[in-house]
Amino acid sequence: MARDVLDEAKILLGRRQFSKAIKLLEGRAEIYSQDFEYNLLFAIACLYLGDTGTASVFFQKARNIRLTDTRLLLGQAALFLRRGDTDRALYYYLEILDNDPQNKIAIAAIEFIRINGDYNTICRWVDTGRIEQFYPSLGLNPYKIAGITFPIIACVLGIVLVMLFIPVHRPSAGNRADLSSLALTIEERRNIQETNLASGSFAYIMSASQINESYEKAQNYFLSYRDNLSQVEINRILNSNASVYVKQKANILMGYLEEPGFDTLKDFPSYKNVQNEPVLYLDCWVVWSGRVSNVVQTETLYKCDFLIGYDTMENVEGIVPLSFDVIPLIDNEKPVKVLAKIKSVDGRLALEGRAVHQSVKN
Repeated sequence: MARDVLDEAKILLGRRQFSKAIKLLEGRAEIYSQDFEYNLLFAIACLYLGDTGTASVFFQKARNIRLTDTRLLLGQAALFLRRGDTDRALYYYLEILDNDPQNKIAIAAIEFIRINGDYNTICRWVDTGRIEQFYPSLGLNPYKIAGITFPIIACVLGIVLVMLFIPVHRPSAGNRADLSSLALTIEERRNIQETNLASGSFAYIMSASQINESYEKAQNYFLSYRDNLSQVEINRILNSNASVYVKQKANILMGYLEEPGFDTLKDFPSYKNVQNEPVLYLDCWVVWSGRVSNVVQTETLYKCDFLIGYDTMENVEGIVPLSFDVIPLIDNEKPVKVLAKIKSVDGRLALEGRAVHQSVKN
């Protein structure tokens, strides 16, 4: 089936053949000059070529036809960002988020402006082409995909042949995730701290070397199967003046941490430590002994007050709300050990229970 000019232009843009797309569109100006998609594609092609003057003209023509297209708003925001007019750029990015709250490009651009929005940095990003990450998306480049896919296919075939003819050592189950993709880049290490301390409230103010050390500890603890200690370092980073890039990678690492069992949990904190510095231990796992009181139980939920350290009925270290999504079998008259995750509910320390252990002896 024959394609129209606009479809052909989209394909050329996807292949990053901007000059060809512009030449093709120029030949159909009389037919499509009042078409929104025509003006938008023309503007985007010019933007990627660096012809911001022509891009601005065609973005405005498109805007006269339709006001609230996300690609249009991203393009116009990018023009203002390139000029260092961050106030106008933010206006457009916020308009995008009004219509599309999860738009990744707008969110990333706002973070960039907040952290690195000075004119000199913007000029460097324009010069190196990095600013293009905030342009309207062109999708995956099919040529680039082919360039990556074919070597991968060849590599996979080679591995298959090797496995067929050469004995291969197979690692035991349970190996941890590869963290090479979470290594900090040179630029991320260079800008490892939040530059504007007034932009937020931080529980921990750390030097660049301390942030780097904490991030490396989080990774090393994870690789050593000491997830609680890794979680502590992640919490330290997330509540510190670390840059948004470090925090994003720390959040990804947090997604790799695994739920333990009674027999695998180690390095869990005492109630006193958690009470003194709760933000540092959120989402850590604990095995604490005590007794339950004020139990409320339905078909789908179990809630109680957990009296920590009261298993001997001599001393109560603390009382925290404890809840289970799966109803546990707990004898209220006996001491109990609880495997639970530390949470904060309405600013108060709480526990999300996963398992319990009670002695069968009286």
